[in-house]
Amino acid sequence: MTQSDSHSQTPPAPSIAQVALIGLFVTALVTAQVTASKVLAFPMPFSLPITGAELVLPGAALAYALTFLASDCYAELYGRRAAQVVVNVAFAMNFVVLLLIWSTIAAPADVSSIDPEMFEAVLGASTNIVLGSLFAYVVSQNWDVIVFHRIRDHTGREKLWLRNIASTASSQAIDTVIFVAIAFSLSPALLGVGPSLGASEVLALMVGQYLLKLAIAVVDTPIVYAVVAFVRARNRGAADEPSPS
Repeated sequence: MTQSDSHSQTPPAPSIAQVALIGLFVTALVTAQVTASKVLAFPMPFSLPITGAELVLPGAALAYALTFLASDCYAELYGRRAAQVVVNVAFAMNFVVLLLIWSTIAAPADVSSIDPEMFEAVLGASTNIVLGSLFAYVVSQNWDVIVFHRIRDHTGREKLWLRNIASTASSQAIDTVIFVAIAFSLSPALLGVGPSLGASEVLALMVGQYLLKLAIAVVDTPIVYAVVAFVRARNRGAADEPSPS
């Protein structure tokens, strides 16, 4: 094989946009795993039948919602197959997160360290979060990509807002039910790690998390438009540049 043949078979380098979107996706995913065990409560000016006067949700809700923003941008720009590869590889990385957390918990601590039991209590709960995320993630993220592209098959490049809201709203509903049920009820009860919440508390978490995610799905639609338009404009500009002679 000649040197020119070797260079001709070198795959193109990923663009800055590809790396940035994958980086945002993975960063938000890992952040969600280590922050979800904190239950947030936001006071509201009105009362809802299930949640009452507070919007209760896991600490990971905001970070995890960013994964859908990143995956929708990526799916629109690079296609269904590429988006599903990113989703499924990141899914496997959840096991790496779990392995690193538990290996750190199991490692001996120096006398100057923070209380190992406190450390385990905080990060050990990540086991429930990761287990809940694993099941919820693989179902909801693939559903998000499938719905996004099923709508795109019928609309072409038009109605990006419809693809973004419909795919995110439906996938977030699936994700919320699976994640909260496993992470805050089933897994703690079966493994004995962390508190197992009652049915009313679990339902309140589901409603609170989904309402926030639904609001984010609407709010992030112009962001998806802006990102896609910016990247496509950059790509067109790069394609129009004369190649070096």
